[in-house]
Amino acid sequence: MGTVTKKDMIDRVAQRTKAQRSFVKMAVQEFLDQMIVELKRGNRIEFRDFGVFEIKKRSPRVAQNPKTLQRVEVPAKMTVKFKVGRLMRESLELGESKSQRAKAPKAADAVEAKAQD
Repeated sequence: MGTVTKKDMIDRVAQRTKAQRSFVKMAVQEFLDQMIVELKRGNRIEFRDFGVFEIKKRSPRVAQNPKTLQRVEVPAKMTVKFKVGRLMRESLELGESKSQRAKAPKAADAVEAKAQD
């Protein structure tokens, strides 16, 4: 298993949609920036069937340094919680077969069809 970077995803989207890479990069970055803005406001971000992002407050606690066994105060902090949506969960659990992928419309096809309208 490897790591897929934002650059990798931008390249894929640009290739599949036949859009300029610079436009896709700007759109992806703006999308991520807007997610951060909404989470900072305390809003919940929901993408149906994909998942939900929400802010969760972690209470202060006392932890222990494993090397020195010294107790350390850990302050309260805000974290982002992600709950997997139904379609993603099912896809990850069952694995998507080739026939299912063939039936699903590609993003590029949807953009192309919309452009023809």
